[in-house]
Amino acid sequence: MLTREAVIVNESGFHIRPAQLFTEQAAKFTSKISIAVKGTNTVADGKSILGLMTLGLAKGSEIVISAEGADEQEAIDALAELVQSGFGEA
Repeated sequence: MLTREAVIVNESGFHIRPAQLFTEQAAKFTSKISIAVKGTNTVADGKSILGLMTLGLAKGSEIVISAEGADEQEAIDALAELVQSGFGEA
């Protein structure tokens, strides 16, 4: 399993559009993907829009993206880049 920390940088936080983009990107990989709120036990399935929305991530929220499977490195790289890009909004 690989993990990478990231910070939500877009002004409006992790609302429905970023959640949709994240799940669409995550679905491209066979690895199990999850997002945790750093410093908590709160974890959501990275392929579930509803799960991601329940995290309530605002700008500045620190997250840990985890991937486990055959394409975990590619998944972590792509998803971390998506978050760091501000989902095209920043």
